[in-house]
Amino acid sequence: MREAASDAKSGGLTLSGLTKHFGSFTAVDNVDLDIQRGEFLTLLGPSGSGKTTLLMMIAGFLDITAGDILLDGRSIRDVPAERRNFGMVFQGYALFPHMTVRDNIGYALDVRKRPRAEIAARVDEMLDLVQLTEFGHRKPGQLSGGQQQRVALARALAFAPPVLLLDEPLGALDKKLRIEVQDQLKDIHQRVGTTFVYVTHDQEEALSMSDRIVIMQQGRIEQLGTPNELYEHPRTRFAAGFLGKSNFLTMPDGTYALRPEKIDIAPGGQMNGTARLTGTIRGITYFGAVQKLMVAVEGRDDIEVDVDSWRNPHALREGQPVDLGWSDTAAVRLEDT
Repeated sequence: MREAASDAKSGGLTLSGLTKHFGSFTAVDNVDLDIQRGEFLTLLGPSGSGKTTLLMMIAGFLDITAGDILLDGRSIRDVPAERRNFGMVFQGYALFPHMTVRDNIGYALDVRKRPRAEIAARVDEMLDLVQLTEFGHRKPGQLSGGQQQRVALARALAFAPPVLLLDEPLGALDKKLRIEVQDQLKDIHQRVGTTFVYVTHDQEEALSMSDRIVIMQQGRIEQLGTPNELYEHPRTRFAAGFLGKSNFLTMPDGTYALRPEKIDIAPGGQMNGTARLTGTIRGITYFGAVQKLMVAVEGRDDIEVDVDSWRNPHALREGQPVDLGWSDTAAVRLEDT
């Protein structure tokens, strides 16, 4: 059960024809997007796709060339950043090194001249939320990177903003710690109910945390949907190739995307059913739980096949002839071919 934010009716954003030019370069190109109150929406894309520029316009840090931004139905296009009352979390934490954790978290409330008792109570609540109660009197330099990021998150949420904007907040963490903080961040979102708009280029982050994902490319929305919708039903070659990996197969009626884990593989002549392709294993890369096999197929690009290591009954090896097969629903026809 999601705990209500301080204003459960706030936090819905509408982007209408949002555009940003830097001279002759168009960084964001006529973006229309409805962000629902309380959802975790991720802007995902490669460097230069426009995702951070879009976030900075929402924050009010960049002027808008054209279009509008509505918060709960009211335009905030001309509202300066400091009056939008949005929370912000960056990759670099931006904590005050000379202040304690408690003072960092309470800073936004202090500048808003809230009563001391109210600040103390809210800081206690935030420390409990991010599971750092016992670290309140430490300085940021005495904390790990993951702990510092949780302090930054607590500070951004302390004044109960209607929207929290997060710009690559886990980019400075190592992979193991990043996965741990992802779980914590998702849990915190579910508990506070605040609208989260999250920017990342990391596919796993987007898939594991988001209610919906916006895949961006060249300043435009390439595809929007839930993680499952985007992964299972990509509409374009870019979407299929950027979110996860895909093999691209040209058929008489168009191009299809086929995920490596959806392909069955067996030694040549031993396919249980009709083989769709035959080839030879060109290489095997071991990743512990998964083995990635590259299969050379005459007249086509190499086909990547993912096999669970513990379920590999054939002891497949490089140079071995193999059959490849997949179900009728495994391959998805792309719309842009």
